[in-house]
Amino acid sequence: MLSKIWLFMVGTAILVGAANGRLEAVGTAALEGASAAVQLCIGILGPVCLWTGVTELLSESGASSALAKAMQPVLSLLFPGQKQNKPLMEKISANITANLLGLGNAATPLGMAAASDLGKFCVNGKASRELCTLVIINTASLQIIPATVAAVRSSLGSPRP
Repeated sequence: MLSKIWLFMVGTAILVGAANGRLEAVGTAALEGASAAVQLCIGILGPVCLWTGVTELLSESGASSALAKAMQPVLSLLFPGQKQNKPLMEKISANITANLLGLGNAATPLGMAAASDLGKFCVNGKASRELCTLVIINTASLQIIPATVAAVRSSLGSPRP
């Protein structure tokens, strides 16, 4: 469905550009946008790799287990049906922690893994309460330290990202 939406948007831009006699401007804007997207991706690649590595180290060292244990009282209230599922609660804890630290890009794989595990508990194609809770928490994107925003600002040359 998303590809159809993109096709519609690109087709509309081309048709409107052709109708207004500004087809060259549409092509130029498309190339400039693509170039800016690549530059942004390269600019935030380093911080994303760094924080993804940090989350992996936390997992391998057992620190994520300790963090999950510390967050257990809150997480057991938010995810009551899964409070005995330690591997899942560790994934959820790591995802929430990464989001609180503003590491949205590093939190995404953790959230996807947790959502995938929670999806196994869905019945008749209906999302479980816990899966909905995880999606809402991730959508809200509560942050204490906006690390990804700082990385983007830094890649764009901000003197105080």
